[in-house]
Amino acid sequence: MNPISGNKRIETLDFLRGFALIGILLVNILPLLNVAPAEAGTANWYMSRILDLTVESRFYVIFTFLFGVGFYLFLSRAIEKGNNGYLLFIRRLIFLLALGFVHQKFHPGEALFLYAIAGFILLPFYKLKPKINLIIALALILPASFLGGKLLLILPLFLLGLAAGQYKVFQRLAESKSAIRKLHWISFAMAAIGVFIQCRILPEQNVMVIEEGSSSSDMILMQIYQGAAAFIGLLVALFYVTTLVRAVQHPFIRTLLKPLSAYGQMALTNYLGQTIIVLLAAAFFNLKGMLSPIQTTLLCIGIYIIQMLFSMIWLSFFKMGPMEWIWRIATYWTIPAIRNERYCKQTDKHF
Repeated sequence: MNPISGNKRIETLDFLRGFALIGILLVNILPLLNVAPAEAGTANWYMSRILDLTVESRFYVIFTFLFGVGFYLFLSRAIEKGNNGYLLFIRRLIFLLALGFVHQKFHPGEALFLYAIAGFILLPFYKLKPKINLIIALALILPASFLGGKLLLILPLFLLGLAAGQYKVFQRLAESKSAIRKLHWISFAMAAIGVFIQCRILPEQNVMVIEEGSSSSDMILMQIYQGAAAFIGLLVALFYVTTLVRAVQHPFIRTLLKPLSAYGQMALTNYLGQTIIVLLAAAFFNLKGMLSPIQTTLLCIGIYIIQMLFSMIWLSFFKMGPMEWIWRIATYWTIPAIRNERYCKQTDKHF
């Protein structure tokens, strides 16, 4: 989520947040609309395969990692300003916990509630050296992937993001181009091998269901597949991140993807907004159980367009998204100015 500070924003993080939101909606919309598994061999079945291999367990990884980065940026900037960073971050987590509790009533399996809980566990790690946090994160990732998938991966990914923040990875992108390029190609090779393996072991249905009386071998097979998919998701996510980081270093691409940056700058607003839009569409048009994977993908594209346009228009008038503003009030217990300074100067000319 967005670090709130008077310091200059790291726009690359906004691009990554926006990118993560795109993939998260593609996955979340399926259970929200009760999309049934497609018949094998159909166009929708192939779309489910594509989502499994390119989206599932990929974008959630990026979103979670970025929370760890944001944790470091928020706490370090707050302490640098002479504030009690721990107290402020605890308030921030309490608000997120309450928000996630309400959100999960409408969207079971949502991330905010679990992020808040894991955020409290993350607090003591801030004082550890980045090397130690990195080692702990890497040591936990493999067993977490195979034992608990997304749930157990939250803390290791938070720690990985924290270590990246401590190493100031995103502040030093310009001077790390060679290292990022190497990591990009290594991650490409590893992700390609991983996706090939996952493709070979992918079950006929995108979700393996173990019915009563299923053999232990079936249960072991499901556990292996889900663990492998979670771990391969990490490799693909690394490839996605390094690809986007390299891409936005080019001024033309950076300008072209400006809507993605605005989308990510209002990450909390847009994350919650995705759920609201999908549930309202389902209620008004009776969509639950009626759409296919292809149709939900097209619906997602429409939501992206609406939210990106809204984000760009909103940020031309205001400094932050509406939910980000409320989150800041809950953190600092003050009401900050929200109007964009450029907009204020332009309107002042008319008086």
